[in-house]
Amino acid sequence: MMANAAYSTGETFPRCLLEQAQRNGEKPAIREKYLGIWQTWTWREVSEEVRALACGLAATGIKRGDKLALIGDNRPRLYWSMSAAQCLGAIPVPMYQDSVADELQFVVEHAEVRFAVAENQEQVDKLLEIKDRCPKLEFIIYCDPRGMRGYSQNFLIDFETLQQSGRDLDATNAAFFTDEIDKGKSSDIACILYTSGTTGNPKGVVLSYESLIKTATNAAEWDKLTSDGDVLAYLPMAWVGDNLFSYSESYIAGFCVNCPESTETVLTDMREIGPSYFFAPPRIFENLLTTVMIRMEDAGALKRRMFHYFMAVAKRIGTRILDGESVSVGDRLLYTLGRLLVYGPLKDTLGFTRIRMAYTAGESISPELFDFYRSLGINLKQLYGQTEASVLVTIQPDGEVRSDSVGVPAPDVEIEISDGGEVLYRSPGVFLEYYKNPEATEEAKTADGWVHTGDAGYFDKEGYLRIIDRAVDVGKLNNGSMYAPKYLENKLKFFPQIKEAVTFGDQQDFVSAFINIDLEAISNWAEKNDVTYASYHELAANDQVSSLIQDCVASVNQELANEDQFKTSQIQRFVVLHKELDPDDGELTRTRKVRRKFVAEKYSTLVDALYSNQDNVHVETEVTFEDGRKGSIEADIKICDMPIAGTPA
Repeated sequence: MMANAAYSTGETFPRCLLEQAQRNGEKPAIREKYLGIWQTWTWREVSEEVRALACGLAATGIKRGDKLALIGDNRPRLYWSMSAAQCLGAIPVPMYQDSVADELQFVVEHAEVRFAVAENQEQVDKLLEIKDRCPKLEFIIYCDPRGMRGYSQNFLIDFETLQQSGRDLDATNAAFFTDEIDKGKSSDIACILYTSGTTGNPKGVVLSYESLIKTATNAAEWDKLTSDGDVLAYLPMAWVGDNLFSYSESYIAGFCVNCPESTETVLTDMREIGPSYFFAPPRIFENLLTTVMIRMEDAGALKRRMFHYFMAVAKRIGTRILDGESVSVGDRLLYTLGRLLVYGPLKDTLGFTRIRMAYTAGESISPELFDFYRSLGINLKQLYGQTEASVLVTIQPDGEVRSDSVGVPAPDVEIEISDGGEVLYRSPGVFLEYYKNPEATEEAKTADGWVHTGDAGYFDKEGYLRIIDRAVDVGKLNNGSMYAPKYLENKLKFFPQIKEAVTFGDQQDFVSAFINIDLEAISNWAEKNDVTYASYHELAANDQVSSLIQDCVASVNQELANEDQFKTSQIQRFVVLHKELDPDDGELTRTRKVRRKFVAEKYSTLVDALYSNQDNVHVETEVTFEDGRKGSIEADIKICDMPIAGTPA
């Protein structure tokens, strides 16, 4: 696929930056909301900020090949730091901002980080905690000076001070900056992104400029992105999705990246910006739907009836209209009325008024959730990708979007299905290697460039790829039928009352489940029903809450009863967990994926109880508090039995 003439042709991101500064110099490149006010930098201004920062880093002693860690929320200064490092041939290593000190230590040590850029005092403190254990870490640069007045270590550098030293160097050697950029090659390392560590320690995925730029250009061409677009950068910079959709594609297409004020203001900020292009993992779409449902529960009876009526209309014909299919005049008029009364205001509330397309990936999304958004007229698509692919493996063409598949191979991507059912791919975006891990590299990537995904899937009769589950997670019940945990968990999480679910069933007689209630949704219900509680633990143990969850599980079982492949996977026993699964407790990754094996081992007593005759079990669980201290909670957990739904005649 030929790149659009409006796209940058630079073979490294620093060259793309210079090209955007020349071509779209006065157009907005990045915004940040600070104290309620949006601040904007043009492409020309971004180029100047990066230039000063790069020269400052050079004056401090950074060398080509040095690693520069980035930690914090999505902030312009962190994106500029990534670009500045690349200008000098250094390698940026973004880290998850909610990582605890020990998790940071692993990445800093493993990547041999010499420089780190931290958003604020909180992140500086975590780096200071590990610095003595990380001898290669020499300098910590902080972006926000608030709270830093009492810090006097000589290796701590204020961001603005660093930039000023860069301007001083630039004034005496004006050619230095562009000379350094000219040394860069497409084959150079652009960044190292660490995997979430679902099954063990994270692996450092080494990506080249060639891989990222080719993938970003193909994606921009596919979606016809322009410099007039807007995206909301709210997902972790350490995640490959943000690297592609917020950073790489913006440097290619020249659109504006918008950084929200905080995680708490994302929904409000999204409404103000009205992004034209949006990417989110399923959990974000789940959270948005929960917010909608909570608001509807608080609405008046007439408004609720109108909402449910028109949502039934949307469910019936909304996706057909979006895909350009034939719909009767009466139905089209009814949908138009629904758009005026329900769908339009709802999209405005969600910040989706200007959306041209939206993507979801990271893990599978439930068909019900997917169809809900598309029925509103939101062009939501699934893609299948990996960090090792620079994201894109498959993509869904307009008019061929289906909830039960992840689409067709993305441009320039080849896909094969192994004899064992594993999905393999080869693409321009394939990673170079796992950093300092040749064994894992050899295991994941063949000599001729094919990558093992670890996912089980198949092509249907129409040539669309379907992902069943992680190959390692797909199992069989004792009756020989297939057991796919993620498929079941996604169905459970469609309900706003359920935040997380973990199912069990491999080599068992039936399927069972752990369920986390959604505290926001359930507490809203509790308030309206005069149910008193003092903690998540207390609310989770409430019999009325158990009844609510039983209704959700019963609905899922009824759906499964209609699916030949999964009718034997109905959930026969479940527990409402006494605590939320938490990354700090090792139960979830930083991208909130369940660490299934760890959870099964940690709660083995509960799993054993689910497959016994017990109806109640006592557990004691270690927890990590926000300040890092360890503690424990005890609980008596009720085991709920569920009937098997019959298949309708």
